[in-house]
Order: sequence, then C-alpha cells, then structure tokens
Amino acid sequence: MPGIMMMIASSIYGVIDGFFISNFVGSTAFAGVNFILPVLVILGFVGIMFGTGGSALIGKTMGEGNRRKANEIFSMLIYVTIAIGVILGAVGIVCLRKITSALGAEAQLLEDSVLYGTIILFMLPFAMLQAEFHCLFSTAEKPKIGMYITIAAGLTNIVLDALFIIVFSWGLKGAGWATAISMVVGGAVPIIYFARTNTSLLRLTKLKLDLKALLKTCSNGASEFVSMLAMSLVGIVYNVQLLKYAGENGVAAYGVIMYVSMIYMAVFGGFSLGAAPIISYHFGAKNTEELKGLFKRSFVIIGGFSVLLFLTSVLFGNPISKLFVGYDPQLMDLTQRGFRLYSFSFLLVGVPVFGSALFTALNDGFTSATIAFLRTVVFEIAAILTFPLIWGVDGIWLSVVFAEAMALTVTLILIKIKRNKYQYY
Repeated sequence: MPGIMMMIASSIYGVIDGFFISNFVGSTAFAGVNFILPVLVILGFVGIMFGTGGSALIGKTMGEGNRRKANEIFSMLIYVTIAIGVILGAVGIVCLRKITSALGAEAQLLEDSVLYGTIILFMLPFAMLQAEFHCLFSTAEKPKIGMYITIAAGLTNIVLDALFIIVFSWGLKGAGWATAISMVVGGAVPIIYFARTNTSLLRLTKLKLDLKALLKTCSNGASEFVSMLAMSLVGIVYNVQLLKYAGENGVAAYGVIMYVSMIYMAVFGGFSLGAAPIISYHFGAKNTEELKGLFKRSFVIIGGFSVLLFLTSVLFGNPISKLFVGYDPQLMDLTQRGFRLYSFSFLLVGVPVFGSALFTALNDGFTSATIAFLRTVVFEIAAILTFPLIWGVDGIWLSVVFAEAMALTVTLILIKIKRNKYQYY
C-alpha cells in the first residue's frame, strides 16, 4: 500500500500542476507542457531503469545473504545516476528547441514547450533520483518513508504552483520552477536519509565501481527502460497525430486524459513496485511456496483494481474533463469523448504492467522487455498510425485499447511458457 500511495501521490501533484496551468495560464500553455513532456521523460529514463533493475539485483543479493555487496551496488547506482543526469540535462537544454520544432510545434506552442522543458532539464538529476528512489525505498523495507517524501514533494509543488502562478503571476515559468523545486525535494532528501545512519536495509557508502553489477542492473531494468522510452515515443506520436487531426485542442485533451491515466497506472505500478522486491528476495532464497502465494494473490488484486478503475473512469470522466477544460466547451466535448473511449484500456492494462515487473523481479530482463516493447512500440504505435485513417480522432483514442488487449494476450502466454522455469504457479 505505501508503494501504491507513493506512486499515486507522485501522479496527483502532476495532475494539480496541469490544473493550475490549464485554468490560470491557458490552453496553449497547457498543450505546450503536454507536448514536451514525452521528450523530457525520454531523458529521465535512467532513473527508472536503475531503480527497477537495481531493486531486483539488490533484493536478490540480500536474499543470498550478502548485505555488504547490496549496499555497494545501491551506492554505485546513486552516484552514476547523478553523473548521467548532469550530462543528459546539459545535452537536452542545447537540443530542446530543435527537437520541439522538428516535432511540429510552432509559434506560441513552441515557445511554451521550450520554456517549460528548459526549466525542468536544469533539475534532471533530481528527477531521475526521485524516480529511482520510488523503487529503492521498497527494497530498503522503508516504503512509508518513501511515501512521506513523495507527499512532501507533491505538497511543495502544489503550494509553489499557487504562489508562483496565482500570487506572483509568473505564468508558465512559475509552474516550471514549482515542479523543478519539488523534484529537488524528492531527489535530495532520500540521499540525506541514506547517507546517515538509519534503520533501513540500505546505506549510502563510498563509490565502488562494479561494471558487472551495473550491466546486470541495466539488463534487469531493460523492460522499464523500453517501456518508458516507448511510452514517450507513443506520447510524441500521439501529439503529432492529434496536432494533425485536431490541432492544439487535441494535444490539450490528450493531456487531461494522460493526467488521469497516470493516476490509474500508478495503482498498478505502485503495487508492482511493492511486490517486486519481495518476489526478488524469495526468488533468491528459493522459497517456491512463497513465490506461488505472491503470484496468486497479486493476480486477484490486479483484477479487482482493473474493474474498479474502469468503473470510476466511466463515472467521473465528465466531471474531471470539466475541472480541467470547462472554460472551453469545444475542448471539453473533445476531452470527454476521448476519455470515454480511452477508459476501456483500464480493464486490460494491469496484467501487462504486473507481468513486466514480475519478470524484472525474477531477473529475467529479456522477457520483461519483450512485454514492454510489444505493448507500446509494436502494438500501440502501429495502431496510432493506422486507426486514425479509418476512424479519425476516435481512432487515436481506440488505439490504446487495441494495444493493451494484445499486450494482455502476450503476457498471459509468456507467463504460461515460463511457469516451469520460475515455478510461480
């Protein structure tokens, strides 16, 4: 539950950020932020990869009884993340305008995208660390502390949004700095915690470079890397297609749907985040019966969440759309229709998300990456490019439903194929 709450809290403050921008800065600024976000996520992939892949390796190492080695791997990943974050942030700032322009943004949409993106890239190392610690707090058996820090970062963002946008009238610049400062809270506070004497299973120590462990971490986290990269590419393709078929309103409508989708995905991602270190530990310790029990209960919980989230999306889709874009009737109609079609994907997405995390936790990065790659790069991008030719804008919203249905099928097949090797049922 702390893992779920941590992910939801992280998503909610992003949603509130969007609420302030849409209602107090304008729909063009709102579209600009959502247009550039997929590009920013691509540059922040290392935090997710090191967090999930490192969590699996660290958990397995602790399950084998080697706590000292686990701490060395943990510390190395933190230091390497900071270094890569600085490099990627600098490269991103230099290339951001050319990338945004090449994707089709023009005039004020281009300027807003570059302004917001540049501010966020200044704090990219902290954003990467924040994503990484989402996983590592669970591995350290301190998910509640991770949740509290995430909530503190979220509250910082909300308060600063209100202060910078409404009180100081800084507009989009204020929204960018509010988000950037909250990332510092989410990324720096955990470093302070782990650098000090603490009661968790992990402690930040001196750097000891272990290339084999680093490569294994990347291999374990390959699925999450592929998933995040693919999600970003999908987001970019979505924006390009919506800009083509529905203009800036299409990008803004997609932004609203994505904010809600992030909260829903946080439920599945948060559960997988909390379950993964336990799965890794019992896999390393060869506790087969525990592994079977975890697997069975996880599928029951994922199924329950899937039905619940679909029903809530049907009931609250219209009020949520009105909350964000109620000031523009045409934009609101577009958002509501998109939300209704998109919501069917929530019935299907839980099992592929958990399945990918399951194989990562079992240190089977290839199978995990296969699920992630097919789910997004193959199924979703193919649908986004072809469905609009038949159904127009509706085809864009329906593409994710098709992709999740195909991903669900592939995941169930792979789980069955691998059952004898890992003995989870």
